[in-house]
Parts: sequence; structure tokens; C-alpha cells
Amino acid sequence: MAKNDLMDRVVNLAKRRGLVFPSSEIYGGFRSTWDYGPLGVLLKRNVKEAWWRSMVQLRDDIVGLDAAILMAPKVWEASGHIATFTDPLVDCRNCQERFRADQLPESGACPNCGMKDTFTEARQFNLMFKTYVGPVEDDASVAYLRPETAQGIFVNFTNVQTTTRKKPPFGIAQIGKSFRNEITPGNFVFRTREFEQMEMEFFVPPEDGPRWYEYWCAERYRWYTELGIPEAKLRLRPHEKEELSHYSADTSDVEFEYPWGWGELEGIANRTDFDLAQHSKFSGQDLSYYDQEHDRRYLPHVIEPAAGADRATLAFLLAAYEEEDVPNDKGGSEKRTVLRLHSRLAPIKVAVLPLSKNEKLVPVADEIATLLRAEMMIDVDAAGSIGRRYRRQDEVGTPLCVTIDFDTLDDRSVTIRDRDTMAQERVPIDGLLTELESRLR
Repeated sequence: MAKNDLMDRVVNLAKRRGLVFPSSEIYGGFRSTWDYGPLGVLLKRNVKEAWWRSMVQLRDDIVGLDAAILMAPKVWEASGHIATFTDPLVDCRNCQERFRADQLPESGACPNCGMKDTFTEARQFNLMFKTYVGPVEDDASVAYLRPETAQGIFVNFTNVQTTTRKKPPFGIAQIGKSFRNEITPGNFVFRTREFEQMEMEFFVPPEDGPRWYEYWCAERYRWYTELGIPEAKLRLRPHEKEELSHYSADTSDVEFEYPWGWGELEGIANRTDFDLAQHSKFSGQDLSYYDQEHDRRYLPHVIEPAAGADRATLAFLLAAYEEEDVPNDKGGSEKRTVLRLHSRLAPIKVAVLPLSKNEKLVPVADEIATLLRAEMMIDVDAAGSIGRRYRRQDEVGTPLCVTIDFDTLDDRSVTIRDRDTMAQERVPIDGLLTELESRLR
């Protein structure tokens, strides 16, 4: 199917099946904000849990943090966000729409109305959301919604290092909401003003920065492929010198081929000692680390893998979406829509499907649901034909279905049906949980 058609189909599926809804829809929506529905919240949560598992649970050199969204305004002065966190903004004099000057088409035509040579001079626009703390709205009470989670990690470096007794190299990981007043949000959940980040700051001796930068570039690329994104849809793109942020010695982006082109999934940056040096300077606190073994004190350099949970969720959806022709009961074929999500990401792991609402089958289905519910997210569906129910589960990426039929009443066995192959296998109820868990690894 065409790339644009793929995007339309995924967006329609997301709305129809309870993955993502437009925010405030009954009031006409609120541009660039989205609400994750019953299945979407599970999918996004699974993406974040898979990230946390790989970054914290499976490692002994990274710990977690949950820093506040509101921070002292001095934090953003030290980090450079107040002075430099800007985009060039232009207005179209004809239709009054606003755009980022660096994203205009080469033709010079307005993307909204098509008129040429109607743009105002570019002016810098700060992307941070300003708010006020306390009852009086004056300059003394100004605060900002954080534009990134990283600064909460930097200002807590000494707290975490002291309490955990970690020695560089070690990392601090965080998942949380960030806010950027984007001039041109769009492409569904790809670019929004409220979004969720998965960031980790890895503190290393200065001389080890380049080596750890290469390590994390490879490690983060591998994470996406292990969770099912084909390598043909991914690339690791090093930044050119003119692209580098002022604090960065090296940066590479893990990019995904979205329907509109290549887009950033995650950035991996060697931030050197910029952040700790700035916060030491502005706070007056010594954020250096004393290496007892080598009797030296230094400001650690930082390698930062920073990923967007929303962008990753969208990429996994797009990579998993497939339409195929499959045989039907009448000897012909029919169209099947399937999300081939990795089992760790699938919102529902197993669907429990009694063949019908028969009074003898439903209690067995309830028994199996009780057995499985404590161990995994399940769905129980008894409405409609069994074929239609299989299609519903395929469409939302459920890896396995368990069907209870009338033979179950006699042999205490059920049928496991695989989403990807549609193969079916008879399994005793007594061994069902063990069999499902082995297939979902």
C-alpha cells in the first residue's frame, strides 16, 4: 500500500479500536494533543516498560529517577534553554498561518494557502511553556514546564551518586512528560506539544566519552530491532558538524522511515561535561566526582540516549501493521488486518474466547480467565462468530487466542491459536499457563 495510505489506515485503526483519540474531541479537539485509549495506554506502557527493563532492570550500572516537572527557573537559565531554546518563526501574510522558517518548502510557497513570497521576516520563538507558581502572577513567580527530563537528572547527580554509591561509568534513567510549544505540530503523535520522554544520562570519566558514545549508539539501535522493527526501516545517522548542539561533541539519531520520510526516534549525544559544569557554575555547588582509586577529581562527561515514547509507539504500530489475503470458510479469501507486534509490546497478550455464549462454555472461560488474569493482560470476548473475534484480536495485535469449545467439557483441553501463523494447537488446561508463558517470551 502507499505510504500515505498506511498512515491513514493506522490513524483510523487507532481511533476505531481504542488506541488513540483526539484530545477534547467533543469540543472540536485541541490541536496537537492526543489521549491514549484502553488499548493505547497498554501499548505505550509496554513500550516504556520494555525500555525500563533494558535500561535499568537488566543492568547493574543504571538506576532510576522521577524528577519534578516544575523546577527552579535558574535550572533553565543554567542549561541555556531560556536564552537559546528557540525556533525561527514566520507568518504567512495571506492566510495568517505560522510556520518554522527552517521547514518551509524550497519553492517558497505557503504550505497552507500556496501563495508565494508572503512570509514575514523570521523571528526567534522560545519553545518553553511559561507558567506562574503561587497566587501572584509576576516576574518573581515565573516557572516553566520542563522541555526535557534530562535537567532533573543533572541537578540530582550528587544526590543519586552519594545515595547509591555508584562510580562512573554509571547511568540515571527517567521516563516522564515534557512540554514544548511547537510552532508546527503534526503527523499524529509524532510531534506534539505534550509528550513523554525516555532518557538516560550515562556519566563516564572524560577520556572514556567517545568509547561509551559508540557503545550506546549500537545498543539503542539494537533495542528497536529486537522488538520487531525491520532494519530496512531503521538507520543510525550521525549529525553533521553544523547540526551539532552547542554542548555536543557527537550526536547520532536512530531514525525510522515514517510514511512522510525519515524521522528521529532517538538521539544519542556525547554532551561532554557541559551540563554539570553549567549547574556547578550557576548553583555554586561542586558537582565533580572524586575518584579515590586514582586520586583525582573530575566532572564526568555524559552520554545521553533520549527517546520519545510517543514516537516509538507510533513507529512500532507502523512497522507492525499489515494487510493480507487469507482463506475463508467458503473456499475463497478475505482481507485480514494484523498488527504483528512483539509479544512484549502487545496490549493484550491472550484473548479467551468461548466458542459461543453457551451456559456450559462460559463458566470454563471464566475459570481460564481467572487463571491467566493475575499473570498477564487478557481479554474475554464471547460476542459474534469465532472467525470475527479472531479478526478483532489480530487487528489489535493479540499474539495468542485460547478457544473453549464443547470438546473442552470432555477432555479439559483448549485450542491455542497463533496470531501470525493462524496455526492451532490443542493444549490441556492444566498446562495452559506454562505453554502460554513460553510462547510469549
